[in-house]
Amino acid sequence: MADNQHVSYTENLMKYMKLDQKGNAMAEYIWIDSTGGTRSKSRTMTSVPEGGFKPEDLPTWNFDGSSTDQAPGDNSDVYLKPVAVFPDPFRGVPNILVLAECWNADGTPNKYNHRHECEKLMSTHAAHKPWFGLEQEYTLFDMEDRPFGWPKAGFPAPQGPYYCGVGAGKVVCRDIVEAHYKACLYTGVKISGTNAEVMPAQWEFQVGPCLGIEMGDHLWLGRFLLHRVAEEFGAKVSFQPKPIPGDWNGAGLHSNYSSEEMRVEGGMKHIEAAIKKLEGRHKEHIAVYGEGNELRLTGRHETGAIDTFSYGVANRGASIRIPRETASKGYGYFEDRRPASNADPYQICGITMETLYGAAKE
Repeated sequence: MADNQHVSYTENLMKYMKLDQKGNAMAEYIWIDSTGGTRSKSRTMTSVPEGGFKPEDLPTWNFDGSSTDQAPGDNSDVYLKPVAVFPDPFRGVPNILVLAECWNADGTPNKYNHRHECEKLMSTHAAHKPWFGLEQEYTLFDMEDRPFGWPKAGFPAPQGPYYCGVGAGKVVCRDIVEAHYKACLYTGVKISGTNAEVMPAQWEFQVGPCLGIEMGDHLWLGRFLLHRVAEEFGAKVSFQPKPIPGDWNGAGLHSNYSSEEMRVEGGMKHIEAAIKKLEGRHKEHIAVYGEGNELRLTGRHETGAIDTFSYGVANRGASIRIPRETASKGYGYFEDRRPASNADPYQICGITMETLYGAAKE
């Protein structure tokens, strides 16, 4: 994939790590914008605390919200409040990535700040020790908006050999996937695996298990890192739930969940009770499970129909899948297969907690 002007991810990493920082550090502030994407900008920190940076060590910053459709032009300052800090895999030690929440000037969370409400729900129901694991599917496009590896005209061979495939003609862009994987491991993102998906040029990475609000933080940083790595390869990352119309699989963000009571003997009754509650709020969940999801949830291509709730053991055509191992042992976790690949993980985790355990305490 590389061209003559391309500088590899590894070369960039080594170059930045050799810089003399002279006691300074670069902090890349990252936030979620109005489109469900990430934005970032850098600032210099003139000293590095002993033991490393923590969110409380970092200043609140701001950006022009009118340029991101997050605020009007006559009151455009949106504040960035640090909530999580990670080492920077591109610039090296002591530089950092700073995940930040967006807040309005009047002290209220910005309308696109879904983390704030999710954190309240996680805190209210912390006794259940909620574990989440999300499976992020995505598609890699070239600069002409064609999936990598696809012919200039027409389509590749039908789906079949691409899922978890190995070899030329079956998979493309493994270099991007590997670089992203290593970047996640460097930062401490709890990436648990990756694989090629059913449609050519489509991949998946999994994050988790994560406890509570950590799930959204790590998934969003994983998305940022994917865009940032792909940028160096001249590739576009698409989280669209149906990136190519026709007889091709869509892209999801399957959500795996278990509480402490579900993870012990007798947990199946708690799983079944949870599924019953999810059934009662199917429409509310679909409403926050991603834009364009109706193009994906058709009842075909390993999905359930968007207007019907269903569940079953080892059934990837259902809304909720109970893994075969969970059914056999009588405890474990369940998988919500409804969320689209572009859904906000804070909203997925938040509505799951609200449906299962009730509203957050103010």
